[in-house]
Amino acid sequence: MSTLKNKIDFALVFAATNANPNGDPLDGNRPRTDFKGFGEVTDVCLKRKIRNRLQDMGERIFVQSDDRRDDGMRSLKARADAAPELKDLKPEQYGETACKLWFDVRAFGQVFAFKDKKGSDSEEGSDAVSIGIRGPVSIQTAFSVHPVNITSTQITKSVNLETEKNPDKKASDTMGTKHRVDFGLYTTFGSINVKQAEKTGFSEEDAECIKEALKTLFRNDETSARPSGSMQVVKLIWWKHNCEIGQYPPIKVHRSLKVTAIDPNKTPSCVEDFTIAIEPLEGLQFEEIDGE
Repeated sequence: MSTLKNKIDFALVFAATNANPNGDPLDGNRPRTDFKGFGEVTDVCLKRKIRNRLQDMGERIFVQSDDRRDDGMRSLKARADAAPELKDLKPEQYGETACKLWFDVRAFGQVFAFKDKKGSDSEEGSDAVSIGIRGPVSIQTAFSVHPVNITSTQITKSVNLETEKNPDKKASDTMGTKHRVDFGLYTTFGSINVKQAEKTGFSEEDAECIKEALKTLFRNDETSARPSGSMQVVKLIWWKHNCEIGQYPPIKVHRSLKVTAIDPNKTPSCVEDFTIAIEPLEGLQFEEIDGE
């Protein structure tokens, strides 16, 4: 595998139509918004989707969703303890080996915390050691380009959860609410750091896997809150610098992406209501990739 030598910046533009892209558990699972009404999808949510896509692509993932686990392990500790390659290693060797074993560890980093870890250089009497791995791939929280409208729908179940004193009467638990964003166009930005990639062994081939995962982010991601076809990757912009630290500061690269409403007086209802353009920066190569 070839070593990553050039810094990478990327931007993702995606749309949600009659979907809940990221529910807020502190707000009745309503779609997340900021105080100005702009839609929000957290970086944790986006990394979860990237991990799921990488897992679909056959990569070995450490932080798996419980409903997607492919090794029967119910916790991160169980997964780490079950890896024979990690047995009886010193902390520095442990981190290096973990990066080789799991794609998301060498991409996003991970903290491994242990008790009585063999080979620890910690002070005598200490019963714990923590191994922190800083990953080269970072991604920001996504925000919508415009304030989003949220529709809440009252729903009912056709059967009681439990038998009531009067079985012919519907109980209160048969009532519920579903929330959705009518339409939202979101943008997020991220980067891949060369120096951190050297430390974790993240390669050029790994970067291509991240690119493919972003381009197909919502494949196999359907739920009742995000029905098939309701989430769409519109554009992936992939900037590749000609050096390790980058030709331009990230903010200048990010601002070269221009997402503009065609009619600012109209409430947008589809992707076609926007123009998406990239202002070229001298000497900086980029790919403009259509999503699915």
